[in-house]
Amino acid sequence: MLRIAEHFHDSDLGRQRQGNEDNYYVRAPLFVVADGMGGAQAGEVASEIAVRQFAGGLPDERDPGEALVALIQEANARIHEQARSDAQHAGMGTTTTAAYLTGDTVVVAHVGDSRCYLVRDGDLIRLTRDHSLVGELVARGKLTEEQAESHPQRSVITRALGPEPHVEVDVDAFPARSGDVFLLCSDGLTSMVHEPQLKPLLTDPGRSLEQIGRALIAAANDAGGRDNITVILFRVEEVEDRRGGDAERADSALTVEYEALGGEPERSGGSVALHAPVTAELRSEADGAAAPAGEPPRRTAPAGEPPRRTAPLPEEPRRPKRRRRRSGGALIVLLAVVLPLLAGGWLATRAVYFIGTDPADDRTVAIFRGLPYELPFGVELYERYYKSGVTLADVPPARRASFTNHELRSRDDAEDLVIALEKGEVE
Repeated sequence: MLRIAEHFHDSDLGRQRQGNEDNYYVRAPLFVVADGMGGAQAGEVASEIAVRQFAGGLPDERDPGEALVALIQEANARIHEQARSDAQHAGMGTTTTAAYLTGDTVVVAHVGDSRCYLVRDGDLIRLTRDHSLVGELVARGKLTEEQAESHPQRSVITRALGPEPHVEVDVDAFPARSGDVFLLCSDGLTSMVHEPQLKPLLTDPGRSLEQIGRALIAAANDAGGRDNITVILFRVEEVEDRRGGDAERADSALTVEYEALGGEPERSGGSVALHAPVTAELRSEADGAAAPAGEPPRRTAPAGEPPRRTAPLPEEPRRPKRRRRRSGGALIVLLAVVLPLLAGGWLATRAVYFIGTDPADDRTVAIFRGLPYELPFGVELYERYYKSGVTLADVPPARRASFTNHELRSRDDAEDLVIALEKGEVE
């Protein structure tokens, strides 16, 4: 079993920003970084809403990955609603990257272009994929990592908390080993200090995590410091399970303190397991002060009263078997004919694509899957497949019809045309 042996966290304004739109949350074994975006301090508001969502820790009864995803989606809903209801915060959003140590595994949940890295045996391994324009192009093999680092649209985000009512969250679980170091950071670090320069700073032997963290922030500022810089580092180590009198007394003391805070320890094989939020409060070394009390664990609502017994209903007269058999057979024939037709039609719409503008702003070029039609009652026969980083105003007037006529295309044809537009190759 692993535990947090050492950690470091700090956020720096950088050299060119007037305010800091980054936020972070550190309460071992949970670490979160958020990089806000939006004018008039709206980015700072969005990132603060995101990290506050984690203040209660993870619900004990849920899988850690599912719990992280749920918290991020709840934060997205709150940010989106506030952006809609408050004109000063319209359009605000934030990235969010969270890491949680559970047993021998680090679970990472991620939206945006803030990153998580693993440093192991002198190697630097990126654990997240950027949800950005250049990140998508790299994933599709259209750009190399080296080209992406100098691409003029490398800061265009394709996925974030806030812009949409629902957000897709990437989540993965990574087996960890004693001595592993994890880095969570905003792009204020990685846009200034690229991975070839990051590796020697992170693998310098004999340095504490604080020394490494300070060196990373200084390197980003020395390179120009164009954005806020947030760095979180934590190292894991093996916990030796030595059962004996001292260990049992320590467990007993922890149990008493835990129960005094309203918790219920779980026992398995003679050991005591304290759930994450309270464990962090008892063992955290983050800032030398107790963390704020979190929300109580989510619980299933109590069951209602059992249904009251009533007099038995009179038995319904039986219909002639011939009629029942005939109507049942007709229904089966109807389903056998109609369902395959409906299924085939639906699958056919999934195989075609068209290009248009995103309904959210009616100006951003996007790729849609399906047919460009809407049925009565607002039933759409299409869904957004990819939102680009350019607007219709960026398209040469002579070519705009290609992006607004909703011509049905293959996926490759639609992708090639939009990627050419993003790279400035449409004339």
